[in-house]
Amino acid sequence: MTQPNKNKTGFFTALFSIMAAAFGVQKRKNMERDLNATNPSMYVFAALLFLILFILSIVLVVVWVVPS
Repeated sequence: MTQPNKNKTGFFTALFSIMAAAFGVQKRKNMERDLNATNPSMYVFAALLFLILFILSIVLVVVWVVPS
């Protein structure tokens, strides 16, 4: 039985992949690369960072738009 070709991905590759997937523009080739990644913890960390930044940006926009 042969192992699928596992590859290493960097943090920024994981972060850009998470952002593309969140906005629904992920390419199939990149999705397959992500599924074959050797370090899923990199994707978990990038996803958590993206989530925190996304929530903070929404909060900042609401604070900026809604008068105090």
